[in-house]
Amino acid sequence: MFAFCADPGALQTLAWFLCYLTSGTHLAMYWSLGTVLLLLALAAPLALGFGLAGAMAVRSHIGPVRWLGRAYVAMVRGVPDIIFFLFVPIAVDQGIEYLVHLARCPDWTEPVRRGAEFVVCPAAKVPQAGAAVWMQNAYAFALALLAFALVFGAFAANTLHGAMAAVPRAQMETAEAYGMTRRQAFRRILMPQMWVYALPGLGNLWMILIKATPLLFLLGIRDIVYWARELGGAKTSLYAYPHADWRVWYFLAVLVVYLLMTWISERAFARIAARLAIGQPTAAGEALRKAAP
Repeated sequence: MFAFCADPGALQTLAWFLCYLTSGTHLAMYWSLGTVLLLLALAAPLALGFGLAGAMAVRSHIGPVRWLGRAYVAMVRGVPDIIFFLFVPIAVDQGIEYLVHLARCPDWTEPVRRGAEFVVCPAAKVPQAGAAVWMQNAYAFALALLAFALVFGAFAANTLHGAMAAVPRAQMETAEAYGMTRRQAFRRILMPQMWVYALPGLGNLWMILIKATPLLFLLGIRDIVYWARELGGAKTSLYAYPHADWRVWYFLAVLVVYLLMTWISERAFARIAARLAIGQPTAAGEALRKAAP
């Protein structure tokens, strides 16, 4: 907020807009973009980790492990994403509270499940009722992050499993003929080469992940979509704004932000793909070889 914003009634149009767009609620909207970027920065490696574990489980020679991997991939891919985004935070939250309830309230005699309600002792609430706001927000964000990682990890597992199958089997057999163990061949031969085949699918998953971040709004987290709806309306349950319904302009700004993120991502993945294709027996690698002087 600028010093000349102290008297809004004396401001002209441009100065009024400048003061309006730097108000406390708008600064909260700008900071909420950081929430989206933080989710992307954390969810992507977590989902990749879940995906790699799932792909290795699907390839496992141990029956129960292979069945578990296939069940994880099939279940998540066969259920609408929004169901998991809503189910996982609730299920994990209640599971944590139930375990804390058993530890802190062993003398509790009333049932935890009371029809559709889930009631634990006050000491088992996570976070506690008097916890700081940032702790409550961090807890909700962690639950949402877990949901995103689980959902996109299943899709990544399917992509990575296909990429592993695309690496020529003869290379693995040659590595084993030279005395490498299966684990060494997997780490030194299969893993480095599979990323070339996995990158297009992982790039698509990254784009879908970016487009899925507005689901934070449905999980009660104040992201950029939440603030666009709140600030764009003429009034909310708490505030009345000195303008008409401007939601179309706010959501247009959000659209531009997401288009910018996807545009930058496309350029980054194109560079990564070109670098990984060097020396690889793929169509992109062959094109680079022919183009070399």
